Amino acid sequence: MAGAKSEVIYLGDKDLTRNRHRDRDQSPEREIKILFFDLTHYNRTTQFLLCCGGVFALYLVYGYMQELIFTLDGFRPYGWYLTLVQFAYYTAFGYIERSVERTTVPRCIPLRTYALLAFLTLGTMGLSNSSVGYLNYPTQVIFKCCKLIPVLIGSVLIQGKKHGPMDFFAATAMCLGLILFTLADSQVQPDFNRFGVFLISLALLCDAAIGNVQEKAMREHRAPNNEVVIYSYGIGFVYLAVIMLLSGHLVQGVVFCARYPMQTYGYAFLFSLTGYLGIQIVLTLVRTCGAPLAATVTTARKAVTIALSFVFFSKPFTIQYLWSGLIVVFGIYLNVYSKRSKLTFADLGRMASTVYRRVLRLPPAKDGGSRTSLLEV
Repeated sequence: MAGAKSEVIYLGDKDLTRNRHRDRDQSPEREIKILFFDLTHYNRTTQFLLCCGGVFALYLVYGYMQELIFTLDGFRPYGWYLTLVQFAYYTAFGYIERSVERTTVPRCIPLRTYALLAFLTLGTMGLSNSSVGYLNYPTQVIFKCCKLIPVLIGSVLIQGKKHGPMDFFAATAMCLGLILFTLADSQVQPDFNRFGVFLISLALLCDAAIGNVQEKAMREHRAPNNEVVIYSYGIGFVYLAVIMLLSGHLVQGVVFCARYPMQTYGYAFLFSLTGYLGIQIVLTLVRTCGAPLAATVTTARKAVTIALSFVFFSKPFTIQYLWSGLIVVFGIYLNVYSKRSKLTFADLGRMASTVYRRVLRLPPAKDGGSRTSLLEV
């Protein structure tokens, strides 16, 4: 009898989920919201510009607060505890938002997907926070900017997307500029730590995967942003709390932060609040524009964060920072231009063949229908 009852409940839940997805599929316009602001009735360009403005404003404060926290003497070993506090704040903010909206929609994305998202989120944020204690903040940000190429590769492997050559040219230009920036930083202020480089490299791999996993899950299940935040960071909080409790680092973090509550929990609140609001906007960008373009916007924001880091926190400066930063800006422009350009690798092959034949004064090649056999990623 109990087994029959549970089977009836399961079928009812599945029918409810199917009806919910059918109703959403039949809706004439997909709802686009950031917190309590409805952007559905704006055109795509306006939605994109509003999201970009929000990302820049919020994450500039986020970056400032993150660097400010690590200026506290003795805080370097507690990057993972900061991540635990940040996850707790994010989960609480998500529940508050869901309660204010009085959302009663059942969970959309399966728990196994959230378990993977929580693991990737824990990796990218925890490793990134910890690396600040071992690297110059601009250097740490520069490393994170290099995620565009892994994001493009991940979108091909995870989602089966195709990208034109302009996307890869843009990513190459951005990474070249970022590498030159890092070399300049190592010459002016050699504060590199191999363990810090290892941490930020692992964070980069997680960061590259998480956007594509989020995009695929949100596209297939049409989950609201606050649901993604609650489950991703809530499960991630459980992961990290168990690990830190078993390793003994949890008690050490609590004791240290209790001595400086304002500089730790107070700053972490502002740090987490701006980060939470920023995540909401980034998820909206991922939903509407895709993970690669969202990565481009966040990369441009990081470039501005680096510049402001030199303004608010005294650091030596060299002209190499300027022209390597211009290469990054050029890469960002190429990536934006690629959204309007229909150039493919096949087109590049034909242009190269045309130039080659003109240089050697060969007769033009016959178009025998082999154009579709050229590589297009």
